Amino acid sequence: MRVLVTGAGGQVGTELARALEGRADAVCLDRAALDLADPGAIAARVREIRPRVILNAAAYTAVDRAQTEPDLAHAVNGVAPGVLAAEARRAGALLVHFSTDYVFDGTKHTAYVEGDPTAPLNAYGASKLAGEQAVAAAGGEHLVLRTSWVYGPHGRNFLLTMLKLAETRPELRVVDDQRGAPTSSCQIARGVVAMLGGGERPLDEAGVARAASASGLYHFTAAGETTWHGFARAIFELRRARSGGSLVPPRLIAIPSSEFPTPARRPANSVLSNALLKATFGAHLGPWREGLEETLSALER
Repeated sequence: MRVLVTGAGGQVGTELARALEGRADAVCLDRAALDLADPGAIAARVREIRPRVILNAAAYTAVDRAQTEPDLAHAVNGVAPGVLAAEARRAGALLVHFSTDYVFDGTKHTAYVEGDPTAPLNAYGASKLAGEQAVAAAGGEHLVLRTSWVYGPHGRNFLLTMLKLAETRPELRVVDDQRGAPTSSCQIARGVVAMLGGGERPLDEAGVARAASASGLYHFTAAGETTWHGFARAIFELRRARSGGSLVPPRLIAIPSSEFPTPARRPANSVLSNALLKATFGAHLGPWREGLEETLSALER
């Protein structure tokens, strides 16, 4: 089965390509091979490749820079998914598209469900919401998966930033009033393949058709929740344990968001309920700390 992976050079795309090895005829395109800011190029490549499944892992993810580049963010995150969705419908393909917790304003006190009102606080969140809406409007088979706090052994992310800063700084100040579920790229890729019926077997038409029959929007995050400060603490605790206690972590100081101003506002509550995902697919990504353990192990190889 032919699967097109966009954004194959990014965090999630890299792991999707790895997870599909031996399970599908995967055509993996990075930004150099397919620029999602070019709608004509998107249509041409999809028609050339003729995939049964499109996994859109490409995105404009520079949250703060999006405040000054809203048009580019919208082109990649808002317009391109709609083009992919239209081409997927034309080809009879299933589109799997990734969205974000940042479509919410974070004022809810409990976990967000799929039907909760959206109200993005920043240009990045607004662009991702536009992408969700464009995919749904295209009317084809699709799975829109909202995930959160994505990190992994590749790219630019909170985990790698913390490890890098710890090399030179004895003390780190980390925000402690934003809650969410750190979700590893490895957990996401494995979960997507399982949803498509892959598991340990190659993808087949029956599995993809079952997934397509449940088209819609789902929350797709690791289980549990923490704060950025709690995530940082877990990173260094687990890394120290894995070293046999030889590594000395930096001192972590919990601070409010007001002491770490950023161009883009972030939601205070980014926790997403995965109840619908479990009820529909019987699927879950596992606890966030398990994902962290797995990613730290990958970094050591």
